[in-house]
Amino acid sequence: MIKNSNVLVVGGAGFVGSNLVKLILRSDSSNKITVIDNLLSSEKENLADSENLTFIEGSITDDNILMQVGDEYDYIFQLATFHGNQSSIADPIADIENNTLTSVKLLQHIKNFVCLKKYVYSSAGCSVAKKTFGLAKATKEDDPITLDQDSPYSISKISGEFYCVYFHKQFNVPTVRARFQNVYGPGEVLGAGKWRGTNATIWRNVVPVFVYKAISGLDLPLHDGGASTRDFIFVEDVCRGLIACAIDGTPGDVYNLASGNEISIKELAIKICEVSESTSEIDLLPRREWDTSGKRFGDGNKAREQLRFECETSFNEGIQRTVLWTRENLNFIEKCINKHKPEAHI
Repeated sequence: MIKNSNVLVVGGAGFVGSNLVKLILRSDSSNKITVIDNLLSSEKENLADSENLTFIEGSITDDNILMQVGDEYDYIFQLATFHGNQSSIADPIADIENNTLTSVKLLQHIKNFVCLKKYVYSSAGCSVAKKTFGLAKATKEDDPITLDQDSPYSISKISGEFYCVYFHKQFNVPTVRARFQNVYGPGEVLGAGKWRGTNATIWRNVVPVFVYKAISGLDLPLHDGGASTRDFIFVEDVCRGLIACAIDGTPGDVYNLASGNEISIKELAIKICEVSESTSEIDLLPRREWDTSGKRFGDGNKAREQLRFECETSFNEGIQRTVLWTRENLNFIEKCINKHKPEAHI
């Protein structure tokens, strides 16, 4: 774990970022954390209450914010993003500003830092996975990267990897790339942040949407019969994986943070209804036109062998904990959902 360190988390008020911050603070009371977040897709309430935490509201692309980042950090985690696929399709320029430019400006700024031990970049497995609705094969780190991408979000994520490789090669910045699979768990708030152009601002990733709708007795939307598959990884496991990348990751290299389990969206819907004891019905919808990533999951062998990282939370336990957290935070979630109603996009 990270001990007695000064840490910067860009995007630290978001779903993964806020969980990472809490884990680092719990690891060692001497850790100091600075969070930079523009609250575009997050809420300040997500942040831990700690005297060791400094919060700076704003984008890392803002020069006034960027100039506050000095050569004093042991570890930098770059988690800023424009969440997610559908929002990026609606506004690719905003995706560049919040997904690509965040990485380039930060790397350019820190390229001559001498205190930095590791810069960990959050990438996405969807950028590398083969686009197929047929038999899926576990995606490995050295699999070829296709030019056929589903969204500006996916393009930006892999572009960020290219910049990590470039700045490591040219300036010896100790970059490590962490490729997430589908992260889920407590702390992912529907409607978090500002309106971003589509209903995906509210109905974000599939797990929080299904959980909320199941416990609220609403129909669960199942595109293409729920035939698509994903690799669902619990948020605490991802955060441990990010820390493993920071501690043991080889500069210039990339690691999958994956459970290695392929689960269909239909299986997910059934499990959530079972755990939440829901009477919700399944709403069968056609396949989304933009989505060609039918079936995918990640290969976690490299992270297991080189980082000694593997998932500890089973899918069943993870869903149970997510349902419980959602029930306990239902008022806050609905407050975030309802603040978008005046936009007349719901």
